[in-house]
Amino acid sequence: MTSPYSDDPLPGAPPGALPPHGVNGARPKPAGTALGGVPVPGGDRATGGAGQPDRAPGGPSRGPAGGNVLWAFAPWIVFAAVAGPSTWKLAAVAGLVTSLLLNGPDVLRGRPKILEIVGILFFAVVCVLALVLDRDDLLWLETYAQVIANGVVAVAALGSLAFVPFTEQYARESTPPAVWRTAAFKRTNRVLTAMWGGIFAVIALLGLLALHVSSGTDWLNWVLPVALLVVGVKVTRWYPEQVRARAVRQRLH
Repeated sequence: MTSPYSDDPLPGAPPGALPPHGVNGARPKPAGTALGGVPVPGGDRATGGAGQPDRAPGGPSRGPAGGNVLWAFAPWIVFAAVAGPSTWKLAAVAGLVTSLLLNGPDVLRGRPKILEIVGILFFAVVCVLALVLDRDDLLWLETYAQVIANGVVAVAALGSLAFVPFTEQYARESTPPAVWRTAAFKRTNRVLTAMWGGIFAVIALLGLLALHVSSGTDWLNWVLPVALLVVGVKVTRWYPEQVRARAVRQRLH
């Protein structure tokens, strides 16, 4: 039998038939919207998002971020929504609290993800700087807080391509280990990770441009960034479905 991602074989599968059970013996459930994985007809064996197995490989994922890459951006979105020339310190505290609440469980279970660790460290460092340095020493941070935050996300996302694409860490929570080795699974997550890194790099550049123009700042700081995030969410849901459909067509031919 072939993997739903590609022609890679799934070990132990009888030829010509789908296995009667899904991950850990659970019967397959209808596939849902994938985030970093590809849903396949008949169950969650290759799902990387909303349609999750009863128990993810390696143990249950009880944290709110488990299996959903979009939660990884929540602390950064909170920071961007609150941050301003006079509120960036409050924004840093809000970002740190959000990171700890959403991502702390993964860290405590010994299963931290790249973007989670980067977020906790970034907001913690900003909070410490706010406490120990005078305002005059922090004018640069007050001015460029949002640009720096978006740039950090972009660097973390794109940098993860050299190791494990950050979206793959979320997709693995709801896919069996046999799928992790397939070419399409890896390719899908590399594409999604590169896309998100590019989106946040563009948002950082838009924020930098907004600091040097006298008009159109609302478009640069809010309208265009929000539009890019919406596009990113839609592509994250759409692209794995296209990979699944292509894999199905290849099997039928």
